[in-house]
Amino acid sequence: MTRPNVGENSCQSRLKQYLMTYTKARDRSSPDPNPASQPSDMPKLELDNLPSDVITDILCQLPVKTLLRFRCASKRWRSEIDSPDFIKLYLSHSLATKSNLSLILQRWSDLYSVEFDSVRAATELINPPLKDEICTGVSLSCNGLVAVWKNYRQDQELALWNPSTRKHQILPVMPVEAPKGSTLTTFYGFGHDPISDDYKVVRMVQFDGDHHGSVQVRVYSLKTNSWRGMKDDAIPYFVHNLFPYGRGCGALASGALHWVAPGESGGCCVIVAFDLGVEEFRIVPQPDGVDSGSKVDVVVLEGRLCMLCNYDSGCVDVWVMKEYGLKESWTKVFEVSRDCFDVCSQSSFNRNFGQVKPLAYSKSGDKILLEVDMDKLLWYDFRRKRAERVRIEGAPIPFSADVYVESLVPLGGGGGMDRKTQQPPEEKKKSKRKKIMDDFLSKYFNKLTL
Repeated sequence: MTRPNVGENSCQSRLKQYLMTYTKARDRSSPDPNPASQPSDMPKLELDNLPSDVITDILCQLPVKTLLRFRCASKRWRSEIDSPDFIKLYLSHSLATKSNLSLILQRWSDLYSVEFDSVRAATELINPPLKDEICTGVSLSCNGLVAVWKNYRQDQELALWNPSTRKHQILPVMPVEAPKGSTLTTFYGFGHDPISDDYKVVRMVQFDGDHHGSVQVRVYSLKTNSWRGMKDDAIPYFVHNLFPYGRGCGALASGALHWVAPGESGGCCVIVAFDLGVEEFRIVPQPDGVDSGSKVDVVVLEGRLCMLCNYDSGCVDVWVMKEYGLKESWTKVFEVSRDCFDVCSQSSFNRNFGQVKPLAYSKSGDKILLEVDMDKLLWYDFRRKRAERVRIEGAPIPFSADVYVESLVPLGGGGGMDRKTQQPPEEKKKSKRKKIMDDFLSKYFNKLTL
């Protein structure tokens, strides 16, 4: 048999389609997707004989749900899919190609997923950890992991969760050491530390009452599954100003979490960053020419720090820091005004701080998806300078929206692994699955050589 040219994209594309067909056939418990079309003397191509680069290339283009099924086909595929190198490669491929992207919509404790490619229908995410009727909070996602918490109790229960693999890990409880008679305000941040390749949760608590202005900062490490505190003298003055002004969840960009705080003596606001690598606070420089009368917020836009300047006139300027930490790299990428939104709504556009949030560019790059007023999504067209309302079937109202990428990023300690994923199948079932996969690949690889 002549070996097919495995380097051809058409070959890999067709094999990918055949693998997807196999998955559907296996789900129907059919021993052969099309037994009549397979000659009895056709040679079989064993699964383990496929070149590694072909397997990797195909797997990177499949959704997580399919990959989890393929793990049960053979030891080799399980080992490939579970390997740290492949998990990182799969994530990088998804981010680079804007594939496997979804939106997470939250209304109170209910969470919904919306495929970014279509933005048509919302599917409720079943059984998220720590779900509570009214008190579940969700931080921004990072590499497919989401931080969730119960925010009404002083012991502050938290968990990390991968909605795609349905795995989660409950974090050890770190009680808040609140002074007697004080009330507290809590801010969270969650992100990846590229230096140590670790995922970290930051919790900042400010106490009111007699201890007004005092701040307590704790950092959780997924690698060590433990919390550690910051000394009071390591917390700069501008962190104390953060609480009455900024949003609760930090915006993750370039390995740091970001919030906005008012400046001293009523001056211009400052962007506060917490570096997850060195675990220190700092101030991020802002662009020149920003009107001090604007209301500023920070978000993340496709991995870059994004600053929103909201003016009373009904205009929002959107700036992006193209090279992190370099003041001169701030670039005003676009602005939106009340005129473009009046097309979608009869209400005026005298919006307060934080009411407009950019989520992601379209794959063509000519539009951007905006969350407006926490109850609608709009596609904003840069060329026409007009917005088009996005109607999502089954979406809650109101909601907050964030971009989420499906991933295989694991959580340590075995906490919360889905039972079907955690327990390997019986050897008999595993052998049967492998035989079906081998027969399937053998048939279609022979077709590719004709």
